[in-house]
Amino acid sequence: MRLLLDTCIFLWLISGDNRLSNSIREEICESKNEVFLSPVSIWECIVKYQIGRISLPTPPAECLPAQRKRHNISSLPLDEGSVVHLSNLPLFTGIHLTVC
Repeated sequence: MRLLLDTCIFLWLISGDNRLSNSIREEICESKNEVFLSPVSIWECIVKYQIGRISLPTPPAECLPAQRKRHNISSLPLDEGSVVHLSNLPLFTGIHLTVC
């Protein structure tokens, strides 16, 4: 199975937060599953860090890629061809950061 983690799930995973259910944690850790994280989630984590919504043990440039690799999560490729598909989505009028 291929899994794409959202930002909160990634943060809960790397911090050991109990809001991440055991069943989800098991799916993420299952070696037969391919687990991905979008670079946009890393960007969101950096923004959250900069505005004081999350704390990290080391700067985000170190911590986030290291945690992604530690948990065997692949970086989802983001290229122009993928982004162009956004034009098919309904208009989004603002950015909303979910506080995890």
